[in-house]
Amino acid sequence: MSISSICLPVQPQLLLVEKRLEDVVKTAPRQMVEPLEHAVQNGGKRIRPALTLLAGKFHRYNLKLLIPMAAGVELLHTATLIHDDTIDDAYLRRGKDSIKQRWGNSNAVLLGDYLFATSAGFVAETRNIRVIKLFAQTLMTICTGEIEESLYAFNNSRELYFQTIGNKTASLFAAAGESGAVLSQAPEEAIQALKDYGYNLGMSFQIVDDIL
Repeated sequence: MSISSICLPVQPQLLLVEKRLEDVVKTAPRQMVEPLEHAVQNGGKRIRPALTLLAGKFHRYNLKLLIPMAAGVELLHTATLIHDDTIDDAYLRRGKDSIKQRWGNSNAVLLGDYLFATSAGFVAETRNIRVIKLFAQTLMTICTGEIEESLYAFNNSRELYFQTIGNKTASLFAAAGESGAVLSQAPEEAIQALKDYGYNLGMSFQIVDDIL
């Protein structure tokens, strides 16, 4: 099953998410428009916001809550990529210059911070304290995974590898599924199931990416 086929049931709603992402670029300060456009509209798969929307479809499908949440999830992902490329000194991202390669390390860090703040603003639009706390906890978990990867890059084990990718990658997939379920007012059993599904999908996604 391809990613496009997974996203197909929510394709119209993903276009609404895309519109929110475009608005981030359009409403940004003039000096930030070009790097933001390069970062935000750079051909991502949008699988994380799709997961949020799909998780919300099982119960009350409230797009007024799910669209900003999905946009926030995608921007959080984009911000982590910018910082990750800066840490790893990566020159390319999705076949194009990375932000740090084109605009330098300092500007890359600041742009990532700007997107973290913007994504938090989107999540706050839900006015749901549970998903706002989930967003904050997920960012902390991702940072933990980044630090683990940096500290143990040359002293790794199978268990530590799974722990690191769980923190760095799968945690955001889990949050995408959980937040969609929470915002749809799903029962706790369904929320946990969609969180677990997201986590396992994220683990699989990262393992395949590392192999390829």
